[in-house]
Amino acid sequence: MNLKNKLKLLTEEKRGLLATNFYNLETLHGVLGAAQQTGDSIILQLTQSSIDYMGLNTAVAMGREGLKQFGVEGWIHLDHGGSVDLAQSCLDAGFDSVMIDGSELPFSENVKLTQEVVKRAKSYGAHVEAELGFVAKLGQSHAHNGFTQPHEAKQFVEETGVDALAISIGTAHGFYKEEPKLQIDLLKSIVAEVTEATFVLHGSSGVPESQLRTAIQNGICKVNLATEIKNIFMKTLQDILTQNEEIDLRKVFPKATNAVTELVKGKLNIVNNR
Repeated sequence: MNLKNKLKLLTEEKRGLLATNFYNLETLHGVLGAAQQTGDSIILQLTQSSIDYMGLNTAVAMGREGLKQFGVEGWIHLDHGGSVDLAQSCLDAGFDSVMIDGSELPFSENVKLTQEVVKRAKSYGAHVEAELGFVAKLGQSHAHNGFTQPHEAKQFVEETGVDALAISIGTAHGFYKEEPKLQIDLLKSIVAEVTEATFVLHGSSGVPESQLRTAIQNGICKVNLATEIKNIFMKTLQDILTQNEEIDLRKVFPKATNAVTELVKGKLNIVNNR
């Protein structure tokens, strides 16, 4: 099933689709091990920095082979693409989906940028995600452009033809200094206005389980997870390395990989309403 149809189906079923970033072989295997054990589908996400780190073709090949090896239904997605050129490179490399993030641009410029990527993706049969409103990144104020407005979301989707829309309803990237409070009434209003796109929640790391479940019940489908994956992998690794002098990384890394698997299994149970 292509990603657009999968997201529509899951939205109707009031279930989510977890989208996990990976950074190396170990985090990839940690994520896929979880999906294999639960029998769930998953989106594998790559950012510009991860592509720079691993190499575009290497990263895609790792993702594709991993999905095949673990027997998991999944898709490869560009997370927070910052330019048309990057989106084009990812389309050429065989990504199933690309995000173009013009959320910090004026509305009209975000529309124009997204239209261009949607046009290019069409010939590849690729899925496109955009962002409207402001989901704060590390070091940024949460109040920059405020929450996504329903009427603007409707106009944006109609003018761009985008498949999925990341919306700002109270989340932020990175860890939270205080518990986030998702604006569920705003989410309901956006969902009521927009019928031609599915909805994405960025910044799910640290959002309480009850709020995630409520968001999915009210229209969120794609749920992004990144920060918690990096954190648990590195914290586990740091703990292991302070307790022994083992130099064989093949003996050390699996414990951190297993920690990622356990984390992601829990998230998969949440988004799949178990």
